[in-house]
Amino acid sequence: MVYYLIALIVFLIDQGTKYLISSRLQLDEQIPVIGNFFLITSHRNRGAAFSILQNQRWFLILVTIVVVVGIVWYLNKVRKTRRLLPLALALVLGGAIGNFLDRLLTGEVVDFLQFNFGSYTFPIFNVADSCIVVGVALIILDSLLDMKGGSQTEVTEVKETGEAKEGNE
Repeated sequence: MVYYLIALIVFLIDQGTKYLISSRLQLDEQIPVIGNFFLITSHRNRGAAFSILQNQRWFLILVTIVVVVGIVWYLNKVRKTRRLLPLALALVLGGAIGNFLDRLLTGEVVDFLQFNFGSYTFPIFNVADSCIVVGVALIILDSLLDMKGGSQTEVTEVKETGEAKEGNE
């Protein structure tokens, strides 16, 4: 249950920040936070990450539904036996639902976090995108840790008959 609460918090923070940006700033309006390095910029994206798949609203909605169903199923499967993986899935879930709602209601996602590295401007993103990226990074980390620990099989249970049950911890 705690992982769904984390996903809900991610979703609420994402939607709250998007509401503030869309209701208080004009499109393309910028507020410098750290000089020209970090700006709050009101931007809309009709595609996916890095503006790929522009104007593919229904495809992105369909893919998100499949992904969300898969995350919920897998989260229910691993939440009692793992720690890092369910947290990662909760972050991805909250972010995916946040961007899904934007696409469903308006056909575009509100982005507003802009970083400039000299003459290069990183694609503008939002809280949901950040949580998805952090969640995916944690999923990769969990997989690497599992591979490292999974190479050693340990005896986890000895039954009265003297048989050993092997498994991964």
